[in-house]
Amino acid sequence: MSRIGKKPVAIPNGVTVKQEPGLISVKGPKGELRTKVSEAINVAIEQNEVVVTRPNDLAASRAAHGLTRTLISNMVQGVSEGFSRKLDIVGVGFRAEMRGTVLQMNLGYSHPIMFFPPAEIQIAVPTATSVLVTGIDKQLVGLVAAKIRSFRPPEPYKGKGVKYEGEEIRRKAGKSAGK
Repeated sequence: MSRIGKKPVAIPNGVTVKQEPGLISVKGPKGELRTKVSEAINVAIEQNEVVVTRPNDLAASRAAHGLTRTLISNMVQGVSEGFSRKLDIVGVGFRAEMRGTVLQMNLGYSHPIMFFPPAEIQIAVPTATSVLVTGIDKQLVGLVAAKIRSFRPPEPYKGKGVKYEGEEIRRKAGKSAGK
């Protein structure tokens, strides 16, 4: 049995979880999220908990058990607290700023990079060298942060580029002098 899947998901105050055929919707103070649920999984809402079980030990049921529980847990946490990802920009002249709802970044290219975030995501620039991505959908927050990082991933020699906060960049030695 899945160790993650058999844990119940606690529902905090102010959050409502509704179940429809093949669908779970979670509504809270920050918004509403919905996701499809595999037919190989049983979801029960009991008092202030969501319990995910599987009817059999087929491979499809085992594979979806822990995943479904984690997706529901992420939705509950997202509508109550939200998720955020911080990115650091390292490099001389590299910076970011908000122009209305558009993120403009100067990352050493001949042109500035304009990033138009999805409507569900909020982007803030606390300093010129850091970007904060927030939202209620954990997958979308991670996807947007990864997209921003992909414009200039950190390189291994000087560590210049866009990196996640706390990410360690494996550094390589530069050229060594000959003989």
